Formats: sequence, structure tokens, C-alpha cells
Amino acid sequence: MGEPSAEVPEQVDAGDGIIATRGLTKRFRGGQLAVDGLDLTVPAGSVFGFLGPNGSGKTTTIRMLMGLIEPSSGTARVLGRPMPRSVRTVLPRVGALIEGPALYGFLSGRDNLLRYDSADPTADPRTRRARVAAALDRVGLTAASGKKAKAYSLGMKQRLGLASALLQPRELLVLDEPTNGLDPQGMREIRSLIRELASDGTTVFLSSHLLDEIEQVCTHAAVMAQGRLITQGSVTELAAGTRGRLFVTTPDVGDAARVLKELGLADVVVAEERVTAEPPDRELAEVNEALVTAGVRVRGFGVERASLEDAFVALTGEGFDVAG
Repeated sequence: MGEPSAEVPEQVDAGDGIIATRGLTKRFRGGQLAVDGLDLTVPAGSVFGFLGPNGSGKTTTIRMLMGLIEPSSGTARVLGRPMPRSVRTVLPRVGALIEGPALYGFLSGRDNLLRYDSADPTADPRTRRARVAAALDRVGLTAASGKKAKAYSLGMKQRLGLASALLQPRELLVLDEPTNGLDPQGMREIRSLIRELASDGTTVFLSSHLLDEIEQVCTHAAVMAQGRLITQGSVTELAAGTRGRLFVTTPDVGDAARVLKELGLADVVVAEERVTAEPPDRELAEVNEALVTAGVRVRGFGVERASLEDAFVALTGEGFDVAG
């Protein structure tokens, strides 16, 4: 018997992850190290948040995973196949939206999708119009589908790019900053769509610099900083490994802040009718008693559940630049 065809997809070993990298590294000309020894495992069926400030290496990693650029060293496997060597086998099973959609401004939204689909050799032309209509409906663009793409807002272009990734059923969806340019309502709709896709069995790999976005929609996450992987795991585990912040709700914020500082609590932050600080090593009851004894009117008191932002700060010792 001869060798099996290289074009026959392998069964994905979910234990290895839908995406698995080992020592993945990219150094650009001039010596800039964009991605440094990345060991990443994306579980099957997860909504995986790839988190980091802009410039942390997220997009470079995605471009290597999709076979768009060669790694300097290390390995990447997607759907159980080595990349970029298996790009022809893997990419038909992957929907991707990377660095914003490439659109023809003179064509309507619908015609952009029809052209995109016709360039896919695996797409069935008999179902093309129905699939395009369904994809437009899923991203809320049916009413604007006849409008020229050059008249689309940034958010509408982002939706159209997402629609292009949904023209066929995909085992993996790779989205680079999918809510970029969307208003809050649009962001909620895209998050809802991502959850819906995941419930249908699609693994979603989502890069973002928005901690809140990752926390709301993702089951797992990895944190990148300056090209290196800081941590990865389930979102619950990542936050649980970090202590949340002590909070005091009171109209007497000045006195409350003074008492907390006198007790030796670090990072005391004052806001309107609210003071927060690093949790104390002593009993919380002692802190509350000291506040009441000092005449502070305590309306609320406790330790908040840690967020991903708390985890990031604890891991890196620096704040997270959510604006860019």
C-alpha cells in the first residue's frame, strides 16, 4: 500500500489542543524579537482569549499560526497539523479575521462576500447566495448588505469581515480584535455571536487588548507581554490565583483612606464614595473595626473577586494599557 495522501485531514487529538505551539519564536530583521519561545495550548471547544497590550506579539503569533509568516524557530500545530507546512489542509477548516477585513470599497457588502466565497475552492456555488444571506443575518448586516463597503463604518466593516469567516462551518475561528471599532451594543452582539458559535462546537481563538472583553466571553485565556507568555489557563483559575481588592463604600472617603494607610494597607485608591486597597494580611474584622472607631460611616465593606486585570497586574507588576 502507498503512503496516505497528505491532503487527508488527521483526527485532531483534543489532548494536544486545537492549537499547540512549542518554543514558537519570531525575530524580525534588525533583531527585533516579536514572539519569544511561546508554549501555547488551546483546548478543543474553548473560547480562548489571547490577551495582551498592543505590541505584545499577539498578531505576529496569529500570522504564524495561519501560515502567513514563517517562525524563526519552534513549532506550531493547528488542528493537529504542522504549520505552515499543512496550510492547504488546515485553512479550509479555519475561519479567520486578522488585522481587519480586506474589502472592495466599490462593491456592496453582499457582493464582497459573494466574491470572497467564489475564491474558496471548497465552497459550493449552489448554496453561495443562501450562505451569504445567512452570514449577513448573523452579524446584523442584512439591512446594509446592498450598500457599498466604502460607505461602511469601521464597525460595519468589522462585522462584514466576521461574516466572511462564517460563510462555511469551521472547526476553528481565529479573530484578531473582533470588536475593534464597534459601539457598546455592537460589542455585546459580537460577544453573543461568539458564545453561540462556541455552543455549536466551534473552537474560538480571540485576541484582544480589552481585559473586560476576555473576561466576559472566554473560557480560557493566555496573557502575553513583550513577546513572552506570562500565564495561561481557565479564566476562573487565572483570576482565582490572585487576591481581589479590599473596598470600602463610605461618604467619608478621606478619613477611610487615612485609616487604611495607617493600618499599612498598600495602593489605597480614592474614588467618589469608594476607597479600595490591597487586601490586608490581618483579619478583615479588625480593619472594619478601625474604620468605625475612627468615625467612618461604612456603607459597604469587603474584598471583591479578583479580575483578570488584577491578575495581570500581579503577574507583571504593571498596569494594563487598555487604550492601546
